[in-house]
Amino acid sequence: MFRGSLVALITPMRADGTLDEAALARFVEWQIAEGTNGLVPVGTTGESPTLSHAEHKRVVEIVLDVAKGRVPVIAGAGSNSTAEAIELARHARSVGADGALVVTPYYNKPTQEGLFLHFTAIADAVDLPIIIYNIPPRSVIDMSVETMARLAKHPNIVGVKDATANLARPLHTRAACGPDFCQLSGEDHTALAFLAAGGHGCISVTGNVAPKLCASMQRAWAEGRIDEAMAIQDRLLPLHDALFAETSPGPVKFAASLLGFSAAHCRLPLAPIADATAGRVRAAMAGLGLIA
Repeated sequence: MFRGSLVALITPMRADGTLDEAALARFVEWQIAEGTNGLVPVGTTGESPTLSHAEHKRVVEIVLDVAKGRVPVIAGAGSNSTAEAIELARHARSVGADGALVVTPYYNKPTQEGLFLHFTAIADAVDLPIIIYNIPPRSVIDMSVETMARLAKHPNIVGVKDATANLARPLHTRAACGPDFCQLSGEDHTALAFLAAGGHGCISVTGNVAPKLCASMQRAWAEGRIDEAMAIQDRLLPLHDALFAETSPGPVKFAASLLGFSAAHCRLPLAPIADATAGRVRAAMAGLGLIA
């Protein structure tokens, strides 16, 4: 079971947009030292849509090489092409990833039966724990609880990253898929409420720049220190707001640049964030003592 604070890693880049492999290695080491419970490279936050296949695979390899089994690594392996998703998942397995995060196909707009066939084909082709990534705001489609329950019967499909922000959803998913089906929030604002609704953790954007606080909140909840967890949630709120003031990962890459882990660069078509957004990010980080 994947639990606690997992981080949807940024992909550090130089100002010219090339991969900064040294910064990525330092970033992974820092994440583990700060208490992060798992690493999720090359998802949405890692700018997977604009990475080449070679870059995508290289990022996964670097993260695994640095992590060295100390925390689980769930490699992004989604695509709107089933064959491409299988290729990326096979690579993840071949280099030792602990799981694959597979997003619901975007743009194609498959039916629920199409979703079932897509994920079944991947799970049949690759012997690796698969986390379904359900994110209707970005992929347009929403996997139903009924379809997820059908998929949960496959031994390689072990959980979901739920980015619906619908707090009734984990209740229905738990009822349909059982308590052992791993449910991870994909939305930082509702991470704690998601746990209360039966979740097991969060794949976090905010954890990129506040990993210790995000991990501490998850640990406090798991250990029954509910008031402490809620207090951390309240402290993190302004940072969540700032990091999602524009399309992610623009704000969080800027935040990471303030910590010295990356240039603020995102590849087009993501534009540099507005000055007002940068000010919000700086203020929120300073308020938490993350920067001076």
